[in-house]
Amino acid sequence: MKETGLIHIYTGDGKGKTTAAVGLATRALGNDFKVCYVSFHKRPEIYGYAEKDSLKKLGATVLHFAKGHPFLDRSIPVETMVKEVPEGLAHVEKLINEEHFDLLILDELVISVRDNFIPEERVIEFIKNKPADLELVITGRGATPGLIEIADYVSNIQKIKHPFDKAITSRKGIEY
Repeated sequence: MKETGLIHIYTGDGKGKTTAAVGLATRALGNDFKVCYVSFHKRPEIYGYAEKDSLKKLGATVLHFAKGHPFLDRSIPVETMVKEVPEGLAHVEKLINEEHFDLLILDELVISVRDNFIPEERVIEFIKNKPADLELVITGRGATPGLIEIADYVSNIQKIKHPFDKAITSRKGIEY
């Protein structure tokens, strides 16, 4: 039974998927693990996402690909995501084969699969070909059956109640 290199999926409609992944990264960094955090569909230059700065300060490698999402920003063509998501994953694949990491987080990659910006089979191939000792966390709403099947951990973070329901918008330091 393998003890390292396990696969985590954090999915569901509740708040906390990225927070859980960043918490795990913080724990790993505190134990002198080498961590790489990669986000998809986030726009740090607009929204900040302070977690990226915290992770960098703690020594993590931080990358961003396929910034934005066409369903939230109509100025972004779907074709752009269909091009940029696979390119981003290919970049990460090259990086993890050239440089040793203990933990890799692919934040919001589940959304890329769910919304058909990258085939599920391509992500499963990435998972199967990753270094054997690399712990992998993939986050995002709408995990597909294939991703759930290949994972060792699957956490479904469910929304029961959320301030958005009362028209309270995202707050700096809490949601981003």
